Amino acid sequence: MTTPDPDKIVSTIDETRVVRWTGPLFAVFSLILLPWTIYIAGSLPSRQVSTNNDAAWAGFDVLLMLTLASTAYFALRRSRYLATAATATATLLVVDAWFDVLTTPGVQRIESIALAVFVELPLASVCIWLSWHAQQLEERRIVLLMRRYRGRLHRGGRRERA
Repeated sequence: MTTPDPDKIVSTIDETRVVRWTGPLFAVFSLILLPWTIYIAGSLPSRQVSTNNDAAWAGFDVLLMLTLASTAYFALRRSRYLATAATATATLLVVDAWFDVLTTPGVQRIESIALAVFVELPLASVCIWLSWHAQQLEERRIVLLMRRYRGRLHRGGRRERA
């Protein structure tokens, strides 16, 4: 039985469907967040219970936009930082859902709950799954590279001590 070429296996792992569709998808999400952030900055009252409420929410949405964009960037580049970026994005999405639901007054709370249930929390779940999946791919990549390295040592006449 012949062993598969590690170079081909690493290439196959890099081209998984998950990594291919997440980059463009997260890029779109980060771009969609830009007009929303502008809307929030202009429409929220500057004072609710605290001063600068509008700036705080707009600033938070800028951070969320940056983590979505970084997740997209690292997915497109098949970077080892994808797991970290996706985890940060998931965290900010959960925090955003939490505070939107708890701080939205009156009837507008229904809109916040719907946004949390149908957008923010499902997207956070995708990010958590993506982070786990990216970590699994990285571990496989390391194992394959170690096999390749050991094979080169063995073929070169040098034996590695166990």
